Amino acid sequence: MNAVEVRGLTVAYHKKPVLNNIDFSVPKGKLIGIIGPNGAGKSTLIKAILGLIPRSAGEITIFNKPYSPKSKKVGYVPQRGSVDWDFPTNSLDVVLMGRYGHIGWFKRPSKKDIRLANECLKKVGMEPFANRQISQLSGGQQQRIFLARALAQDAEVYFMDEPFAGVDAATEKAIIALLNELKEQGKTVLVVHHDLQTVKEYFDWTILLNRRMIQCGPTEKVFTIDNLQLTYGGKLAFLEKDQMVVHP
Repeated sequence: MNAVEVRGLTVAYHKKPVLNNIDFSVPKGKLIGIIGPNGAGKSTLIKAILGLIPRSAGEITIFNKPYSPKSKKVGYVPQRGSVDWDFPTNSLDVVLMGRYGHIGWFKRPSKKDIRLANECLKKVGMEPFANRQISQLSGGQQQRIFLARALAQDAEVYFMDEPFAGVDAATEKAIIALLNELKEQGKTVLVVHHDLQTVKEYFDWTILLNRRMIQCGPTEKVFTIDNLQLTYGGKLAFLEKDQMVVHP
């Protein structure tokens, strides 16, 4: 069974297509990188799948059922820059937001929910910061809190928009370890990613995107020089074998 299927997805701003007739499917239990140049529509793809922005056309199914924003099977980690980190709340409360799909927005979290939230904080190394205001956290710590919130949701499919952006090496290592743990549990994780050097190391499935679908499939088959040239065009340069750099 495919975890996610996208058919004929088109998104347009002011009648100008940003994503054009996107088709792909990904199987269950894969760690998937969404790769492409700036402006390729990677974040737009995630938001359109999740219904956060309107679609001009297209159908989305999760485990063969039409996707609903109310689905408990889907978790989302947005770009850190899109979040109001000055909102007056602490780390534990943010993580507990991941439980609202299970407990309802107007019910108080149970002791079990609070225990689970603390366990998720511990998994990302943030348990000592449970009562810390989120505005007082570093960028890497804020990213870990959002990952903990996604874990607390206990979803089957996760969409993560640039979780490695602006974090230090230790946080990046912790994040990829966590994503691999989710994969080992049979979860499916789709990640918007920019660093071409780590694609083969991090992802066993790759989506190459530049406003249209270039390729989607196992990384060893899809992540090739020819496909990267189709995706990045003249912005892609090869320093040595398997070493690539994208020029602005």
